[in-house]
Amino acid sequence: MQLRQTENLPDHAAIDAVDTAAAVQMMLDGQIAAVRAVAFTQDVIAQAAQVMADTITSGSTLVYVAAGSSGLMALADVCELPGTFGIPSDQLRIHMAGGVPADGKMPGQTEDDTLEADAIAAMITPNDCVLALSASGSTPYPVAIAEKAKARGARVIALANNPDTPLLDIADIAICIPTPAEVLAGSTRLGAGTAQKVALNTMSTLMGVHLGHVYKGRMVNLIADNAKLRIRAAMIVSDVAQVSLAHAHDTLETAQGAVKTAILIAKGFDKVTAQAALLQNNGHLGRCLKQEQSTQ
Repeated sequence: MQLRQTENLPDHAAIDAVDTAAAVQMMLDGQIAAVRAVAFTQDVIAQAAQVMADTITSGSTLVYVAAGSSGLMALADVCELPGTFGIPSDQLRIHMAGGVPADGKMPGQTEDDTLEADAIAAMITPNDCVLALSASGSTPYPVAIAEKAKARGARVIALANNPDTPLLDIADIAICIPTPAEVLAGSTRLGAGTAQKVALNTMSTLMGVHLGHVYKGRMVNLIADNAKLRIRAAMIVSDVAQVSLAHAHDTLETAQGAVKTAILIAKGFDKVTAQAALLQNNGHLGRCLKQEQSTQ
C-alpha cells in the first residue's frame, strides 16, 4: 500500500539520529515548508472566505467538524471569532470527535466514531457552511458528517493535506495543502497542523474583512471584554477618528462598547445616526465614513 504524504518520512536523517541543534533545525524547516505549502491554495482559500462571510451575513451557521490535531486547529479558530470579529456565538458551532477535551485527554479511537454523524447533520441546515478538517483526508468522523451535511444541501469546505481523498471529494470547496512529509512520520500536529492553522487563520480573517469588521488593518468589531481589550478598543477609536484617548473612552461608553459606533460618534454622528448608518451599510465602517465625507 502506498503511504500518503503525511505518513512518509523525509529523505534525510531522522531527528533522533542527529544532535539536538540539528533536530531543532529540521523541525523548524519542516514547519516553514508547511507554511509555504499554504501559498498553493490561495485561490480556494479566497473562495472559502467569501462563502464563510456569506454564511454569517445570511444569519446562518459556520459548523467546524474535525478530530485529533485538526480538531484542535478548528477549535482555536472558532473560539477566537467572537472576540476578534464580534461574530455572534450562536452562528458558530464545533463538533470534535469525542467532544472538546476539557481535561487534556483526547482518545484516538473517537475519530473512527461515525454514530453521531446523523444527529449532528440533523442540526445543519441547507444555508449553513461546514468546515471539515482532516490531515489524512480520510478520517471517518469528519468525512461522515461532511457527507451527510452535503446531502442536506449545506456548503462543505474541506481542508486536507493529502490529494485524492474522500473528504476532498465530498467538498464544494476542496483545499488540499501539499505539505511535505512530516519530520516525525504521521505526527500531523507538526507540519500539517501548522499549515491547517495558517489556512484557517487566513480564511477567517479574510471573512472578517468581507464582513466589514476590519478597517485600515484594525479590528473594529472586537468585543472588548477585558482591561487589555478595552484599552485596545480606545486606541482604535482614537487612531481612526483622530481624537484623544479620553474622548475615545467617552465615545465607547456612549456606544456601549461598540467600536464602529464609537468611531462614528467621535467623527460627529450621534448614536442613533451612527447605528442607522452601519445598518444601512451592512456594518462596513469605511462605507459610512465615505458617505459622511460625500455629504460634507
